[in-house]
Amino acid sequence: MSTAPNPIDLQKHLRGVDYPASREDLVQAVRDHDAGDDIVQALQNMPDRQYDGPNAVSEAVTRR
Repeated sequence: MSTAPNPIDLQKHLRGVDYPASREDLVQAVRDHDAGDDIVQALQNMPDRQYDGPNAVSEAVTRR
């Protein structure tokens, strides 16, 4: 069982994202910022929808 990534690290890797953003946009953004596999995996596991801001992303990651 995996745990949610550190919220500060998550937001650091999401810098520069224009919201609303799709799950795929977010995954690409963290990959572009050299995020670790834990962050990429956490975003890939979120529901496939539009996210309106960093708080919505953090909430989705911690709900899984």
